[in-house]
Amino acid sequence: MTLVKLGYVAMSMNLQNASPSQTMTYKQFNGIKDREAAIQKLERIAKSNLTNCLRLLKHNVLNEIHFYRFSSKLIPLANHPELKGWDFISPLKDELNAIKVYLQLHPMRVGFHPDHFVLLNSSEVDVLKNTLKTLKMHEALLKGMGVDPTHRCVLHVGGAYEDKEKALEQFIHNWGLTPVSLQRMIILENDDTVFSVSDALYLCEKLGIPLVFDYHHHLAYHKIDWLLDWERVVATWSQSPLPVKMHISSPRSPEEYKPHADFIDPKMFLDFLHGVKGSVDEIDCMIEAKKKDDALFQLVEDLRGVKGIEWVDKSSFHLI
Repeated sequence: MTLVKLGYVAMSMNLQNASPSQTMTYKQFNGIKDREAAIQKLERIAKSNLTNCLRLLKHNVLNEIHFYRFSSKLIPLANHPELKGWDFISPLKDELNAIKVYLQLHPMRVGFHPDHFVLLNSSEVDVLKNTLKTLKMHEALLKGMGVDPTHRCVLHVGGAYEDKEKALEQFIHNWGLTPVSLQRMIILENDDTVFSVSDALYLCEKLGIPLVFDYHHHLAYHKIDWLLDWERVVATWSQSPLPVKMHISSPRSPEEYKPHADFIDPKMFLDFLHGVKGSVDEIDCMIEAKKKDDALFQLVEDLRGVKGIEWVDKSSFHLI
């Protein structure tokens, strides 16, 4: 019997004025003549984003959702080179502590998935420096929320840079330059264009990194039977304190296969579930769909009454 927990990404379609990704461009920042006033405005935005995170966590608890991805845009301009030296964590201690207290009372799996510019296999020194700086920000946020950073941050392998094999070896080289605390935080994901499940497994098995299996990415990349690699995927989680994690999304259309649809195709998801049933005790499935939590709620409705599914609560079920 396998326990399946559903989660969603960052935003709710059901809460009003609750964006955790409010932002400010550097042009807007630079347009404020008083630099201190500009920084204070950034801090106000960040505090608002974190306050909305707490609202989202409460929304999750109300709807018995135990798996959630934070926005990586909580602190606008945190890594901008012109704001070097800005201590953006200290002013947010109260908001972070409020989240910490709430998560202690209502435990759920939370984490991050930094943006595409976070490239751990880049050969450019400045790109790597900015990547490590961004990862340190995510680590600081997790610690401020009282969350153990271990395996809470999903990354893609990175770019191919016209030589995929060299790019894989560059990742290994850069891994040696990555602080151990950040190494512990990272989990890798297969993508739909460059690095397949086999490519990602090469790194994960060599470096001891858990692999987040993205089912849609795999199908978009090639049609090879993914179950051939499933045992290897599961094995990468053997030393993790967290259950196996995967991403589920659906194609927008047969013609536009790679872009994510608004909702999840239940048949596509069931095909995956039938393949993994009984192979693990628990698997946490992150829904990557345009309609966010509405996609989760719709998927739950679509799966109601399906043979072999026994519901535990509003977002979790057993495969029997």
